[in-house]
This record gives sequence, structure tokens and C-alpha cells, in this order.
Amino acid sequence: MPIRTRQWLFLLGALALVLTASMRRVWALTQQRPGAPATVADRVKQYGAVVRARLLPHFARVGVTYPPRAVALVGLKSERRVEVWVSGDGVKFQLLTNYPIRAASGGAGPKLREGDRQVPEGLYRIESLNPNSLYHLALRVNYPNDFDRRQAAAEGRTRLGGDIMIHGSEVSIGCLALGDAAAEDLFVLAAETGLKHVEVILAPVDFRVRALPADTKPLPAWAPELYAALKRALARLPVAASK
Repeated sequence: MPIRTRQWLFLLGALALVLTASMRRVWALTQQRPGAPATVADRVKQYGAVVRARLLPHFARVGVTYPPRAVALVGLKSERRVEVWVSGDGVKFQLLTNYPIRAASGGAGPKLREGDRQVPEGLYRIESLNPNSLYHLALRVNYPNDFDRRQAAAEGRTRLGGDIMIHGSEVSIGCLALGDAAAEDLFVLAAETGLKHVEVILAPVDFRVRALPADTKPLPAWAPELYAALKRALARLPVAASK
């Protein structure tokens, strides 16, 4: 290939990366509420009392002091629910409550690229809270994590996507919409527990009680490794209590 042609291709590629980054920044801004931005502390003050009124009876039932030492959010795509597990000692977890997933896109299988409309699958953390989300309140999941990046690098995939949220409202593409009240509960719970103490398990099905359906679309070669890790994580949470 002539040197001049290679130079033009390089410049076009660089320009495409810049434009993609700019478009994502513009998209992110459109997901914010208009007006003066609120802080996480503002939203905790605004919604804290009503959230605690909703959650404290559940904490009393399971015998865990609020705020808990640790929280595990389990998103089950096929079952269309998010389970909230809490621990008073950081080891033994109790099922606090469930929230129905009111909107999500895609199906079984991990998220591979930007625009595939898939909800990720894996072991994640909450990396930040968005108090000004257009979808009421939002908890940002740290997709892509190290595992996602390693698999993508091995396969030569780029543009993995991001901005994966657990949020309010009842519409979503690639995220989990739980409705506004549930988003308030999880936002305040995460803020008062501390983000470093909140883990997120996103699975295609509830591996504690069943396997993937036989008609699941073809999965990446590394999916068994991912699903083995999900099964180990779910095994820490009592099966009977999750039903």
C-alpha cells in the first residue's frame, strides 16, 4: 500500500475515534436532568427518609443493622428481577428484597460491543452514582471490567461500549430499568453502605436452580469460564431464600 494511502487511512481512523468519543460525551450529557446539578448528598437528603421507611422493616426481618456492611445486587436477565442481598458481617448474606426489571434489551449472552443492546454478564462493582440521571437516579456498573477487556483484546474487539446503569424509569437499552422507587432505594442504600462494599452479579439465568436453555444462541468460547465464576458467586446466596 502506498505511504500516502496509509497516512490517509491513519488520519481517517484517528478522526473516527475522536468523533466517537465526542458523540459519547454528547450522549452522556443528554442523559442528565436539565437545571442545576444535584450532588449525591443532595439526593440522599431528598430521598433518604422515605427510602429508610421502605427498607428498615426488611432489615429488621432479616436481622441486619442498617446500613449493612455489604450489599450484593443480583440481576437475573431471564427471570427479569434484581435481588438485593445484605450482610451484617460481610460474609453471610440475607435476601432483603426483590425488584422486577421493568425494561431491558437483548437476551442471554455477555455484552461484546457497543450497540449490541446486550445487558452485560459478569461480576461487577458500582463505580459511581448519578444523581442527575434523565432516568431519575442511576447506579453506574463498571462494565467493561478487567475480564471483559481481556477477552476483547484476545479477540481483537474494540468499542466495547459502556455507560451501563441500573436506573429508574421504565425504558432502557442495554441497562436495567427498575422504576423510580426502586432506583431511589438502591441509590440511597449504595450511598450509605459505601460503593466499595457493593457488588453486582449479572447472570443470564438463575444458575442456582437451572441451566441455560437449550436454544440459547451460540456463545463465545470463554463463556463457560464466565458462567463458572457466576455460579460460584451465586452459590454464596441461599437458593431457598431467593425463590
